[in-house]
Amino acid sequence: MTTDPKLTKLRTELDSRRSRHLYRSTRVADSPQQPHRHIDGKALLTFCSNDYLGLANHPDVIHAFQQAANTYGVGSGAAHLVNGHSRPHQQLEEALAAFTGRERALLFSTGYMANLGVVNALLNGRNDVVYADRLNHASLVDAGLLSAAKLIRYPHNDTHHLGKRLLAQEGEGATQLILTDGVFSMDGDVAPLSRLAKLARHHEAWLMVDDAHGFGVLGKTGAGLVEAEGLTQDDVPILMGTLGKALGTAGAFIAGSHDLIDYLIQTARTWIYTTAQPPAVAAATLASLQLVQTEPWRREHLQALIQQFRQGAAHLGVPLMPSNTAIQPIMVGSSEKAVELSRQLEARGILITAIRPPTVPADTARLRVTLSAAHTPEDVKQLLDSLAQIWH
Repeated sequence: MTTDPKLTKLRTELDSRRSRHLYRSTRVADSPQQPHRHIDGKALLTFCSNDYLGLANHPDVIHAFQQAANTYGVGSGAAHLVNGHSRPHQQLEEALAAFTGRERALLFSTGYMANLGVVNALLNGRNDVVYADRLNHASLVDAGLLSAAKLIRYPHNDTHHLGKRLLAQEGEGATQLILTDGVFSMDGDVAPLSRLAKLARHHEAWLMVDDAHGFGVLGKTGAGLVEAEGLTQDDVPILMGTLGKALGTAGAFIAGSHDLIDYLIQTARTWIYTTAQPPAVAAATLASLQLVQTEPWRREHLQALIQQFRQGAAHLGVPLMPSNTAIQPIMVGSSEKAVELSRQLEARGILITAIRPPTVPADTARLRVTLSAAHTPEDVKQLLDSLAQIWH
């Protein structure tokens, strides 16, 4: 083994992560995205996927992908502004704008790139300020850190504290941007969007909502938390949604006004300088979006499973966090205990990943249970029965 001091430093850090139960490894799946899967050679019932509506393996979505691949090939071959923008891309952007009640939408390769692209396009001065909820997703945190703006992280969902910070920055002539998750990915609770929108209007700040975990699931039609809160494009000028969670495909979009999208086309570097997603993915997403609108039973079934799980966990004395979404974290505390509980569940045929720092704050390691419309009540009962065996 080499004694290169650079590699020795890396090995020391890796050993430290192992000793603190923070080391992560990749699993290999040999089956489609669905509750019952074959992973690392084992049959497992999974409760750690973001495929909230069970559309990742839907035959209509698969067929649309195959048909588009036959017509357009696999790769798009170029960025959108070169010659990579295909008819399915255009159709999907128009459909997403209509579905979310916005003037236009713009596709990005990932949610991470969408967040980085928007924040760095809008905030390009040293006097600009970005306000980020302390529990925001890493992509929003990084977007603020990588911008030229001053980053202020306010306590989770504390609009009173945020209001005082906004007031303190008034009069400086700076662009101000409030960044928040819609549904917080590790806790499952939601942002107080109505209060945030009121603050943004009062202080003439942009409000951007990352609704990755609400889009497709929340709201009367599935358009997300913004729809569920009865808010408009004027209330939430910048909406980000991902396509790889409830819609079961891949990629992301920003939806907003004509001027906003036009400005991003000219200035968002993570959009301008990235190869467009495969046209077949856009076509598959169109099929998935249609299913979201025509099969509301998926959201209804998911809500029933959420209630079944929460009631069962309460009966067992399993401490859940206050969430009414598909994300149902079981608070554990130590990383060692979270890893051990995950291991015991896997031994019983159930896969739930232990979430540990730095993904979550120190001493808040948890089992992040996620439910899907593809689960059955019997699946949830199996999970509850296994928790009953190991929890105490």
